[in-house]
Amino acid sequence: MTLIDGKKIANDIKQEVKLEVEDINKKYNVVPKMVIFLVGNNPSSEIYVRNKVKLSQEINTITEIIKLPTETTEDELLAKIKEANEDNKVHGILVQLPLPKHISEQVVLNYISPNKDVDCFNPYNVGKLWTSSKKDVFLKNCTPMAVIELLKRSNISIEGKHAVVIGRSNIVGKPVAGLLLNENATVTICHSKTTNIKEICKTADILVVAIGKAKFIDKSFVKNNAVVIDVGINYLENKKICGDVNFEDVKDVVSAITPVPGGVGPMTVMMLLKNLIQLTNLWIERNK
Repeated sequence: MTLIDGKKIANDIKQEVKLEVEDINKKYNVVPKMVIFLVGNNPSSEIYVRNKVKLSQEINTITEIIKLPTETTEDELLAKIKEANEDNKVHGILVQLPLPKHISEQVVLNYISPNKDVDCFNPYNVGKLWTSSKKDVFLKNCTPMAVIELLKRSNISIEGKHAVVIGRSNIVGKPVAGLLLNENATVTICHSKTTNIKEICKTADILVVAIGKAKFIDKSFVKNNAVVIDVGINYLENKKICGDVNFEDVKDVVSAITPVPGGVGPMTVMMLLKNLIQLTNLWIERNK
C-alpha cells in the first residue's frame, strides 16, 4: 500500500509556484495579489483564511483580508466586490464561505469577475470546466484539482480507469467528475439516493470519497488494489480529525490511499495559489 503524501506533494508544488512568482515579478514587475472577503466571526473560516495568508506570504504573493461584520448586507458586500473587480492591482478574489444566512452565496459568487474568480465558482468558469478539452487552459476548482494533482504526481494512471465519485456537491463531487472525464477516465457519480452504492464502489479503480460522513467507507466498498482519495474532513468527539474513509479498515486492500489529515487538505490551499498565478498570467496577457 502506498500512502499518498499530500504534505510533501504540496511542498513540491509550493517551490515551483514560488519560482513562478519570482519570474513574474522579474519580467513584468507584477506581484500576484488576492483579496479575501471574510464576513462575520466563524472560527473555522478565520483559521482557513489564516492558513491561506500564511501560504501566500511563503510564496511572496500578496493577500489582503477585508473583514466585514456579520450584519453586512448583501448589497454592501457586492459593492466591496465590485471595487475589487475593478481594481487593476487585484488578480484574484475569494469570498470565504459560509456567509451569514441573510446573504445569498450564489448571488455573491456570480458577482465575482470570472477573470478574478480564484475559487472557480462563477458559472462562467464552471461552464468552462465542462466544455473545455484536456489541452485547453481553464480554471479548476481547488479541491478537485488537488485530487488530480495527487494522482498524477503519484504516477497513478487515470486514463481508461473506472473512477467512482461519492458525492455530488458543486464544490467537490461534480467538478472532480468533470476533471476525471477530462483525463479520460470512465466516471460514475454516487450520492445519497444511489440504491446499490456498495456494488458500484466495488467496481472502482479510483474511488474519490466526498460525503462528509466520518469513516463511512470500509473495505466492503473497496475492491482489491483500488486507489482511494479521501476528501472528507470530520471532527470527532475527541477533537481528532478523520476522513470519510475508515483508513485502518481499508489500508490493507488498497494499492494507494490519502491520509486524513495530510492528504487532500494541504493540496487544496496550494491549488488556490496556483489559480492565483494562472489568473495573474492571464491578466498580464490581456494588458500587454
